Amino acid sequence: MKSVPVISKVCRCVSQLFKRLLNFVTMRRLVTRLVQRVLMTESVSLVSSEALSHTHGRRRLVVGLGNPGMEGSRHSVGMAVLGALAARLGVADRWHGDKHVSGEVIVSEIQDTQVVLLRPKLLMNINGVSVAKAAGKYSVKPEDVLLVHDELDKPLGKIAIKHGGSARGHNGVRSCVDCLQTDVMPRLRVGIGRPAGKTPVDRYVLGRFSREEQKVLGAVLDQSVDLLLSQLTDQQAQSPSSPAGGRQAAQKRKERESSASPAKELSLGPS
Repeated sequence: MKSVPVISKVCRCVSQLFKRLLNFVTMRRLVTRLVQRVLMTESVSLVSSEALSHTHGRRRLVVGLGNPGMEGSRHSVGMAVLGALAARLGVADRWHGDKHVSGEVIVSEIQDTQVVLLRPKLLMNINGVSVAKAAGKYSVKPEDVLLVHDELDKPLGKIAIKHGGSARGHNGVRSCVDCLQTDVMPRLRVGIGRPAGKTPVDRYVLGRFSREEQKVLGAVLDQSVDLLLSQLTDQQAQSPSSPAGGRQAAQKRKERESSASPAKELSLGPS
């Protein structure tokens, strides 16, 4: 008979703990959105057509999500991909800070498409502020914004294009969805895998790639750049006609995956 009150107390404690945790997560999201709104109120000057040499064709914004000063971490692999893309295009020495978009940018061209590369200088959780400002400054539609970010649910060596839809738990993508007020943005998801054992996810994603992982990383970056270039030069790619169609459009499309074939041949385990 005494076991009943004990079980009741345990259930009550678990319930209270869950409520506190839920309140903490909710409060953190509210604070993040408040910070984003404050930062978004800053005016952004539009780039004149004369300042942009490109006057025909499509304009795209490619964003490497991550944390400034932590470019070598797993969570900032999107920035590493963007660095590899800039190197492939021969413009790696053209990065320059732009306080109006809270990030570093490069303006280049690929065939008849003008491409703006962006590395936000804000924390991952508010990367969307930088993305929205850059999209506004360069007059880029949300469906022409391509996000590059890390993906826990894919192993290192796997990359995939996702056409819009929910953030799937990624704080950087969630910030972009909140600030652009739509989820139509296509994403290049770069697999980093999940931590082994009891290693906390936060510590894992903020950590640097191991030596064995770095052997695979080079091939992953090359394959990611190849896929990005194919997306940027594909003029037949269809985009949702309106921001509201993001999730519906995403449900109707199949996610197109690409494996980094050179990386698959390398083992992360001991030889």
